Amino acid sequence: MERISVGERRARLGRRHRLAPSCHAGDPVEAAASLVVLHSTDPATVHLSIAARVPGSEVEGTERALYDDRTLIRMLGMRRTVFVVPTAFAPVIQAACTDDIAQKQRKLLVKHLTEAGIGADLEASATWLQSVEESTAAALALRGSATAQELSADEPRLRSRLMMAPDKSYAAQPYVTSRVLFQLSADGRIVRGRPLGTWLSGQHQWSPVESWLPGGLGDKLPADEARATLARAWLTTFGPGTSADLQWWTGWTLGQTKKALTAVEAVAVDLDGTVGYVLPGDEAPEIEPEPWVALLPALDPTPMGWKERGWYLGEHKARMFDTTGNIGPSIWADGRIVGGWGQAENGEVRYELLEDVGTETADAIETEADRWTKWLAGVRVAPRGRRPSPLETELSKR
Repeated sequence: MERISVGERRARLGRRHRLAPSCHAGDPVEAAASLVVLHSTDPATVHLSIAARVPGSEVEGTERALYDDRTLIRMLGMRRTVFVVPTAFAPVIQAACTDDIAQKQRKLLVKHLTEAGIGADLEASATWLQSVEESTAAALALRGSATAQELSADEPRLRSRLMMAPDKSYAAQPYVTSRVLFQLSADGRIVRGRPLGTWLSGQHQWSPVESWLPGGLGDKLPADEARATLARAWLTTFGPGTSADLQWWTGWTLGQTKKALTAVEAVAVDLDGTVGYVLPGDEAPEIEPEPWVALLPALDPTPMGWKERGWYLGEHKARMFDTTGNIGPSIWADGRIVGGWGQAENGEVRYELLEDVGTETADAIETEADRWTKWLAGVRVAPRGRRPSPLETELSKR
């Protein structure tokens, strides 16, 4: 097998992830496509990930792509996570990952409805759910766009309560509203539109997919074809990577992962004793980019692209990741993580280097931190949908 070194992998990362200055993207859609998708669990990540890769990018430009031009779309995807996806690629994500998620979540929701006594049995609960879904979709179509609260007023059954973990100390009785909207979204029938409030808000208006995108998500793709397309896109951006990396990133089964790698005729390569894969013809060395540094946001697609992270993370996992496997804001130099950053109460960017990077690189990081302080202009990005990393917490208290 051809050997691909850690240095080569880092060179690829700088170029293909649009982080080296000579490789920056021209607009938000190009940046998103280069990374396959952008994480959107924390709404700030989308804007910060784009700003790190598109010189001069501002919040307004990303919002225009999302909500006016609609060349980017927010949707459920891999690992039951919300992503921002180039709209043209959305049918691939839907068929490769989201359809399976929708099927599993429907079964789970029907089970929970039955346990809450909303349906006498699974069949009755399934019928109830379908009725509520159709009523909610009809109400949304009449409004054009609506919040969850507005839809609950139109369809009172959305205020029905589930009974979660009734015998536990953490028992809860949530409304079924979010679960029904989640299901309609996973089925590709409704989409998240503009946020309620600023670009940091995690609450969105909902719209029927047909009114948001003429023709909806487009033609339905065969699942195997979509999974092969997604595997090809991942290998283009993140290759070389292991089968375990691809399986983790997509949330596929082992069988689905192997089948997709076979379909794209992935070539096995040696990653210092571990078998990795690249696309055919992609074994050759990458031209190493110029020296570069970058401050990336929490949950940025680059550090979240692989399950096995030692080659770019080193010994810094305990400081950089929370207990559920989500990374905080990170500092990169030439393809490796060298520190982390956070914000003071006044929004100033503060950082800590976790290794000696030399004077020239340290100066470049200082300049980049100053740039982010100016870009954020006093806006403080608090963690949403995740816990702060240990280093992030430390920096916020200094």
